[in-house]
Amino acid sequence: MSAPTAALRRRAPVRPARVLLHVFLSVTAVAWLAPLLWAVFSALRPYSETSAKGYVSWPDKLGLDNFTHAYQQSDMTHYFVNTLFIAVPAVLLTLFLSSCVAFYVSRFDFRVNLALLLVFTAGNLLPQQVIITPLYRMYLLTDLPGVTASGKLYDSALGLVLVHVAFQSGFCAFVLSNYMRSLPHELTEAALVDGASVWRLYWQITLPLCKPAMAALATLLSIWIYNDFFWALVLISTGENMPITSALNNLSGQYFTDPNLVAAGALLTAVPTLIVYFALQRQFVSGLTLGSGKG
Repeated sequence: MSAPTAALRRRAPVRPARVLLHVFLSVTAVAWLAPLLWAVFSALRPYSETSAKGYVSWPDKLGLDNFTHAYQQSDMTHYFVNTLFIAVPAVLLTLFLSSCVAFYVSRFDFRVNLALLLVFTAGNLLPQQVIITPLYRMYLLTDLPGVTASGKLYDSALGLVLVHVAFQSGFCAFVLSNYMRSLPHELTEAALVDGASVWRLYWQITLPLCKPAMAALATLLSIWIYNDFFWALVLISTGENMPITSALNNLSGQYFTDPNLVAAGALLTAVPTLIVYFALQRQFVSGLTLGSGKG
């Protein structure tokens, strides 16, 4: 870059629209971060201090005692394991089944492929609260002796896995089918000419090319299923079988609840989702931008 060009760029006036954009983004960022920062601030303070001076006051003491007490009092290790037994199978099954549907409707032409995809996608448009009563009764009537500890689909990790797979498969099938349609059809044709079976075409050729989309969906599914509270509250009755989101109830007493302790527990439960996001951050961002350069 020449010196006159650099000097001209330095003298370029700042446009008011750009200033307003930066102000808007800064205010939005602060608005999003304010509740989290307030929760961190409250979790670091003892309740005796905030009850005496109020939450809007300068702290005399900051420490990690609330985090230690929240982890021990709620028995988070046990509930983390419960959540792991629910989230991992649910994510893997959802990705596998939705990728099978997406592969079939995107790589093969038949009359009802679009209708089939619409059926899967339409399941996401149905509010969960609408079907909770018949689903609850169906879970109570489904006997699984020897399969679950309760002997029924109700009050079991298997029940939560199945309901998450059912509700998340439609969205994943829609996303993966759009991505698979962008793959060159010459790959499929060449493999078929070479005598490849449909399973090999799916497992060894198409699926490896979908890693960015699969990673992005795995990140979203892990966060959604991990943070679920509604299904666990309705379909689980035994306290020991509940996932981590329900474990926060152990921090609430019958007559008194320490808000600082609850804030510390809520922050601890958010740590695994942050680990998943940062571990798959590159794949997640690349998956979100898939197809942005097409068209």
